[in-house]
Amino acid sequence: MSDTRTPAQIEADIISRREQLAVMLDEIGVRVHPKTIMGDAKAKVASTVDRTAGRAYVAVNRSVSDVKAQFVAEDGSPRLGRVIPAALLLVGGVVLLTATSRSSGSSRSSRCGRRRRR
Repeated sequence: MSDTRTPAQIEADIISRREQLAVMLDEIGVRVHPKTIMGDAKAKVASTVDRTAGRAYVAVNRSVSDVKAQFVAEDGSPRLGRVIPAALLLVGGVVLLTATSRSSGSSRSSRCGRRRRR
């Protein structure tokens, strides 16, 4: 295999290769720089958070729409057959919680009173 290139062509090839290597080394230096690595990591985390938040929003929106469909007809009128029992359950729960918090509060005060007498 004989090389038919002239010394000037060989020298030009060497210079060209050096320039290509210099560009590649600069690119590698930028890629492995800590700021670049941190920026890439932040971008990846932000993308993941955005994707997760988007999925959560869609899931919550779907759930709210499903619940709304249980209490509101397609024409926008309330479904009284479902609204009234739900309202009664809600009021009953509030009354029950209020009654239990009052009874536990009064038993605490009576216990505290007994301790003071001793």
